[in-house]
Amino acid sequence: MTPPITGRLEMVERAFDVDVSVDHHGWPNVVPNLEMTVRLAAEAALRACSYEPEKAELSVLMTDNRTIADLNEKWRGKSGPTNVLSFSGEWEGSGPALLGDIVLAIEIVTAEAEAEGITVSDHVAHLIVHGVLHLLGHDHQTDSEANIMEALETKILETLGVSDPYVVDKKFLSRIIT
Repeated sequence: MTPPITGRLEMVERAFDVDVSVDHHGWPNVVPNLEMTVRLAAEAALRACSYEPEKAELSVLMTDNRTIADLNEKWRGKSGPTNVLSFSGEWEGSGPALLGDIVLAIEIVTAEAEAEGITVSDHVAHLIVHGVLHLLGHDHQTDSEANIMEALETKILETLGVSDPYVVDKKFLSRIIT
């Protein structure tokens, strides 16, 4: 028989809160540990950038092509769906820092993973890292910026056990070309 617990148990509040919303029923089928995958990728990106807020929040929406296409048109003026969007949040004020929102579309993400010969989980981790880096001010508009961002993504993904997404698999490439 286990003795009763005496004393006071305290809840430990996380310094970083990730709110994952799933509005497409297929996500749990293609990424079994979806919330954990998202959380670990986001936390790894923050650690790599030495971002240690007292308290911060990130919102992630796992959606579909239609929803992300609507957001892409409304906020970026670009038609059609994309794999990931990131929207910066409020960094100032008395409450937690809202890093922002990241949105992923299941159809594009799964198609890209299949085309690249990688797991959807690894691709989701990459896109979350990519989105968080955007929220922290990184970009890839120039070759120099892209090289820096890609190197950082590769380093972060390595800590998660995810292969370098920018190395072309020569066997895979030869199957496509021939």
